[in-house]
Amino acid sequence: MIWKPNVVVAAVVERAGSFLLVEEHTEAGPAFNQPAGHLEPGETLLQGVVRETLEETGYNFAPRSLVGVYLWRNESSDTTFLRFAFSGEIVGHDPRRLLDDGIIRAAWLAPAEIQATSNRHRSPLVMQCVTDYLSGKSYPLELLHFHS
Repeated sequence: MIWKPNVVVAAVVERAGSFLLVEEHTEAGPAFNQPAGHLEPGETLLQGVVRETLEETGYNFAPRSLVGVYLWRNESSDTTFLRFAFSGEIVGHDPRRLLDDGIIRAAWLAPAEIQATSNRHRSPLVMQCVTDYLSGKSYPLELLHFHS
């Protein structure tokens, strides 16, 4: 058997002290996450995070820096995720856009609100990405290379 982690991209978006999250249906019930999802074949990391943010929130996201790269194993599903989290800005919004199946809503939450909902986070990476962003972690996008 060949083991490989699931590659995931996530957007860490802050506006006026609040962060963009999605509330989504999961097997364990409604959960909060950053706009995030699996990288698709032939897609760059930046293309993936822009697509996922739009599909899950209706917001157009422009990545500006890398917040971090995270490896996490979900013990209950025995699945490992390799998450690339990007910070950036919103450059547009389509409030009429239909959101991905399973998405309940996009929500702007303050860090204290995010912390208060930690029992409903999709993974421990939700709060970790916010904490890293708030501590100033920011790496240039030039670290990333895509070769076709």
